[in-house]
Amino acid sequence: MLAGFAGVTDPGRRRRRNEDAYVCEPPLFAIADGMGGAQAGEVASGLAAAVLEEATGDERGEERVASLIQEANRRVFQRSNEDAATSGMGTTMTVALVDHTDGTIAFGHVGDSRAYRVRGGELEQLTDDHSLVGELVRSGRLSPEEAESHPQRSVITRALGTEPDVDVDTFTADAEPGDIYLLCSDGLTDMTSTRDILAAVESSNDLDDAARALVRAANDGGGEDNITVVLFQIDSAGAELGATGQLPAAAVPDDDDEDTLSPLDAVPAVDTAVIPAAVFEEHLQQVEAEAPTGRPDPRRRILPLLILIVLLVVLVALALWGLTR
Repeated sequence: MLAGFAGVTDPGRRRRRNEDAYVCEPPLFAIADGMGGAQAGEVASGLAAAVLEEATGDERGEERVASLIQEANRRVFQRSNEDAATSGMGTTMTVALVDHTDGTIAFGHVGDSRAYRVRGGELEQLTDDHSLVGELVRSGRLSPEEAESHPQRSVITRALGTEPDVDVDTFTADAEPGDIYLLCSDGLTDMTSTRDILAAVESSNDLDDAARALVRAANDGGGEDNITVVLFQIDSAGAELGATGQLPAAAVPDDDDEDTLSPLDAVPAVDTAVIPAAVFEEHLQQVEAEAPTGRPDPRRRILPLLILIVLLVVLVALALWGLTR
């Protein structure tokens, strides 16, 4: 059922550390985008990825995917509580488990890392972002176009390791011959458009080439975050697994690769914060309830909350910078 796969991760142009991790262990594929500053983010994503790499058994389906993600959540949360250096860390996770018996793929998802499918010349996003702007788009308070450039698009509402339990979105997709599936961190999607992603995949000779092209596109777009992509392709039933094109978890070679970090860029990246969706929704409801009749749309009054979020992220970044000096 699998024709091939490839995985690539790159620190980007503005990060000294790579807090992303990925798994390519057919029929299991996954990515994790860690957060927490300093080295905590890479610890969180590494712990989550290790759970999948250690997975054994032939279980399939959404329940299997959900149980793996819950175990990853347990390990990250436990480490965060036992090790003061990693306190508050977390990670996103998006997992795909291919079932060769019935031609389906079970997905599990927490955070804003995404899963896409390329089929018939079209790119379709399969996952919903667990993020502040994602919640605003789904509620009609923000348009998809506004969300693409929203300054708080990295504020997520769900992550592994921040609570003892986590809600996991799961679903099953029917695979068709020729389908290409892409798992990626927001270091790709924040720097490129869906049109660019589709063009990179369709113009490449193979999955290895496509993965490299996607990373180059994100770096060309600014490379402001770590970039990780995992690709796998569906072949006809019974086909042999082709060349994987899998790469080690290291930077992608680039002819014009250079250290573009300024002293300010060297501050540990704390570009992701977790604000539970329930807390954010409660705030919006309170604002709307208190708004006098005839006044402008109270939803516009979310600005103070967003400013507070930005200030908190900046303060944490400065504090971590001071500790690392």
